[in-house]
Amino acid sequence: MKEKNFDHVDKFIGWRRLADKDREKVMDNVASHEDWKSCFSEIGPGLLLFARQWARSAADAEDIVQEAFVKFWRRNHKINNRALLYATVRSIALDFIRRDKRRARREATVFAEADPTVEPQFAWEDEAQSALAAAVSCLPHDQREVLVLKIWNELTFSEIGEALGISQNTAASRYRYALANLKKNLQPQ
Repeated sequence: MKEKNFDHVDKFIGWRRLADKDREKVMDNVASHEDWKSCFSEIGPGLLLFARQWARSAADAEDIVQEAFVKFWRRNHKINNRALLYATVRSIALDFIRRDKRRARREATVFAEADPTVEPQFAWEDEAQSALAAAVSCLPHDQREVLVLKIWNELTFSEIGEALGISQNTAASRYRYALANLKKNLQPQ
Protein backbone atom coordinates (compact mmCIF):
# COMPACT_ATOMS: atom_id res chain seq x y z
CA MET A 1 0.00 0.00 0.00
CA LYS A 2 1.30 3.43 -0.91
CA GLU A 3 2.08 5.65 2.10
CA LYS A 4 -0.06 8.77 2.15
CA ASN A 5 1.59 12.14 2.50
CA PHE A 6 -0.23 14.50 4.83
CA ASP A 7 2.38 17.27 4.84
CA HIS A 8 0.20 19.55 2.72
CA VAL A 9 -2.73 19.14 5.10
CA ASP A 10 -2.55 21.62 7.94
CA LYS A 11 -5.59 20.28 9.78
CA PHE A 12 -6.43 16.94 11.29
CA ILE A 13 -9.40 15.46 9.45
CA GLY A 14 -11.53 13.94 12.18
CA TRP A 15 -14.13 12.16 10.08
CA ARG A 16 -11.66 9.83 8.36
CA ARG A 17 -10.48 6.64 10.10
CA LEU A 18 -6.69 6.55 10.24
CA ALA A 19 -4.57 3.51 9.65
CA ASP A 20 -2.11 2.63 12.43
CA LYS A 21 0.85 4.09 10.55
CA ASP A 22 -1.09 7.27 9.76
CA ARG A 23 -2.14 7.62 13.40
CA GLU A 24 1.48 7.35 14.53
CA LYS A 25 2.51 9.94 11.96
CA VAL A 26 -0.18 12.38 13.18
CA MET A 27 0.83 11.83 16.80
CA ASP A 28 4.45 12.61 15.90
CA ASN A 29 3.35 16.10 14.85
CA VAL A 30 1.57 16.79 18.13
CA ALA A 31 3.81 18.88 20.32
CA SER A 32 4.33 18.09 23.96
CA HIS A 33 2.95 20.19 26.79
CA GLU A 34 6.38 21.69 27.37
CA ASP A 35 6.67 22.71 23.71
CA TRP A 36 3.36 24.60 23.91
CA LYS A 37 4.39 26.18 27.18
CA SER A 38 7.71 27.42 25.80
CA CYS A 39 6.03 28.60 22.58
CA PHE A 40 3.49 30.57 24.61
CA SER A 41 6.16 32.13 26.81
CA GLU A 42 8.27 33.05 23.76
CA ILE A 43 5.70 34.56 21.43
CA GLY A 44 2.80 35.20 23.82
CA PRO A 45 3.82 38.80 24.57
CA GLY A 46 4.17 39.56 20.85
CA LEU A 47 0.76 38.04 20.16
CA LEU A 48 -0.69 40.06 23.01
CA LEU A 49 0.72 43.26 21.53
CA PHE A 50 -0.63 42.22 18.13
CA ALA A 51 -4.11 41.50 19.56
CA ARG A 52 -4.11 44.78 21.47
CA GLN A 53 -4.54 46.64 18.15
CA TRP A 54 -8.14 45.42 17.95
CA ALA A 55 -9.09 44.96 21.57
CA ARG A 56 -10.46 47.72 23.76
CA SER A 57 -8.66 46.46 26.85
CA ALA A 58 -5.69 44.37 27.86
CA ALA A 59 -8.06 41.74 29.27
CA ASP A 60 -9.82 41.42 25.90
CA ALA A 61 -6.45 41.04 24.17
CA GLU A 62 -5.48 38.30 26.63
CA ASP A 63 -8.76 36.50 25.94
CA ILE A 64 -8.14 36.71 22.21
CA VAL A 65 -4.61 35.29 22.49
CA GLN A 66 -5.75 32.51 24.80
CA GLU A 67 -8.60 31.58 22.46
CA ALA A 68 -6.18 31.57 19.53
CA PHE A 69 -3.78 29.20 21.29
CA VAL A 70 -6.61 26.85 22.24
CA LYS A 71 -8.01 26.88 18.70
CA PHE A 72 -4.55 26.35 17.26
CA TRP A 73 -3.88 23.44 19.62
CA ARG A 74 -7.26 21.77 19.07
CA ARG A 75 -6.76 21.75 15.32
CA ASN A 76 -3.38 20.07 15.74
CA HIS A 77 -1.47 22.71 13.83
CA LYS A 78 2.30 22.49 13.86
CA ILE A 79 3.67 24.54 16.69
CA ASN A 80 6.35 26.17 14.55
CA ASN A 81 3.77 27.65 12.13
CA ARG A 82 3.84 31.06 13.77
CA ALA A 83 2.40 32.90 10.79
CA LEU A 84 -0.75 30.81 11.09
CA LEU A 85 -0.85 31.55 14.82
CA TYR A 86 -0.74 35.29 14.14
CA ALA A 87 -3.44 34.85 11.48
CA THR A 88 -5.55 32.97 14.03
CA VAL A 89 -5.15 35.82 16.54
CA ARG A 90 -6.19 38.32 13.88
CA SER A 91 -9.20 36.26 12.86
CA ILE A 92 -10.40 35.83 16.44
CA ALA A 93 -9.85 39.54 17.16
CA LEU A 94 -11.96 40.50 14.15
CA ASP A 95 -14.66 38.04 15.24
CA PHE A 96 -14.51 39.64 18.69
CA ILE A 97 -15.05 43.10 17.18
CA ARG A 98 -17.99 41.89 15.07
CA ARG A 99 -19.53 40.17 18.09
CA ASP A 100 -19.22 43.38 20.15
CA LYS A 101 -20.79 45.45 17.36
CA ARG A 102 -23.72 43.04 17.07
CA ARG A 103 -24.24 43.09 20.83
CA ALA A 104 -24.10 46.90 20.89
CA ARG A 105 -26.69 47.08 18.10
CA ARG A 106 -28.99 44.66 19.92
CA GLU A 107 -28.66 46.60 23.16
CA ALA A 108 -29.31 49.91 21.39
CA THR A 109 -32.41 48.45 19.75
CA VAL A 110 -33.74 47.13 23.04
CA PHE A 111 -32.96 50.41 24.75
CA ALA A 112 -34.71 52.41 22.01
CA GLU A 113 -37.80 50.19 22.17
CA ALA A 114 -38.00 50.30 25.96
CA ASP A 115 -40.17 52.79 27.76
CA PRO A 116 -38.14 55.67 29.11
CA THR A 117 -37.55 55.27 32.80
CA VAL A 118 -39.24 57.80 34.94
CA GLU A 119 -37.97 58.72 38.33
CA PRO A 120 -40.70 58.20 40.90
CA GLN A 121 -42.26 61.45 41.91
CA PHE A 122 -44.52 61.53 44.88
CA ALA A 123 -47.50 63.82 45.00
CA TRP A 124 -47.56 65.21 48.49
CA GLU A 125 -51.05 65.70 49.76
CA ASP A 126 -50.20 68.71 51.87
CA GLU A 127 -47.40 70.93 53.10
CA ALA A 128 -46.74 68.75 56.13
CA GLN A 129 -45.79 65.78 53.94
CA SER A 130 -43.49 67.82 51.75
CA ALA A 131 -41.88 69.34 54.88
CA LEU A 132 -41.38 65.84 56.31
CA ALA A 133 -39.80 64.65 53.04
CA ALA A 134 -37.44 67.65 53.04
CA ALA A 135 -36.51 67.04 56.70
CA VAL A 136 -35.82 63.33 56.04
CA SER A 137 -33.58 64.22 53.10
CA CYS A 138 -31.60 66.58 55.40
CA LEU A 139 -30.81 63.83 57.91
CA PRO A 140 -27.28 62.38 58.02
CA HIS A 141 -27.02 59.33 55.75
CA ASP A 142 -26.64 56.75 58.53
CA GLN A 143 -29.69 58.07 60.40
CA ARG A 144 -31.80 58.34 57.25
CA GLU A 145 -30.85 54.79 56.27
CA VAL A 146 -32.01 53.36 59.61
CA LEU A 147 -35.17 55.49 59.63
CA VAL A 148 -36.21 54.32 56.16
CA LEU A 149 -35.54 50.67 57.01
CA LYS A 150 -37.49 50.92 60.27
CA ILE A 151 -40.52 52.94 59.16
CA TRP A 152 -41.05 52.17 55.47
CA ASN A 153 -39.58 48.67 55.35
CA GLU A 154 -40.79 47.67 58.83
CA LEU A 155 -37.56 45.91 59.82
CA THR A 156 -36.64 45.20 63.43
CA PHE A 157 -33.50 46.74 64.91
CA SER A 158 -31.91 43.30 64.82
CA GLU A 159 -32.66 42.98 61.06
CA ILE A 160 -31.45 46.53 60.41
CA GLY A 161 -28.21 45.81 62.29
CA GLU A 162 -27.66 42.66 60.27
CA ALA A 163 -28.41 44.42 56.96
CA LEU A 164 -26.07 47.33 57.69
CA GLY A 165 -23.39 45.41 59.54
CA ILE A 166 -23.92 47.26 62.80
CA SER A 167 -25.21 46.19 66.22
CA GLN A 168 -28.91 46.39 66.95
CA ASN A 169 -28.15 48.92 69.71
CA THR A 170 -26.38 51.17 67.18
CA ALA A 171 -29.38 50.85 64.87
CA ALA A 172 -31.71 51.83 67.73
CA SER A 173 -29.52 54.81 68.61
CA ARG A 174 -29.42 56.07 65.04
CA TYR A 175 -33.19 55.73 64.84
CA ARG A 176 -33.60 57.69 68.07
CA TYR A 177 -31.23 60.43 66.81
CA ALA A 178 -33.11 60.57 63.49
CA LEU A 179 -36.44 61.05 65.27
CA ALA A 180 -34.93 63.77 67.49
CA ASN A 181 -33.51 65.59 64.45
CA LEU A 182 -36.85 65.35 62.64
CA LYS A 183 -38.69 66.69 65.68
CA LYS A 184 -36.25 69.60 65.96
CA ASN A 185 -36.43 70.42 62.21
CA LEU A 186 -40.23 70.16 61.99
CA GLN A 187 -41.16 72.23 65.06
CA PRO A 188 -42.76 75.52 64.20
CA GLN A 189 -40.43 78.44 64.64
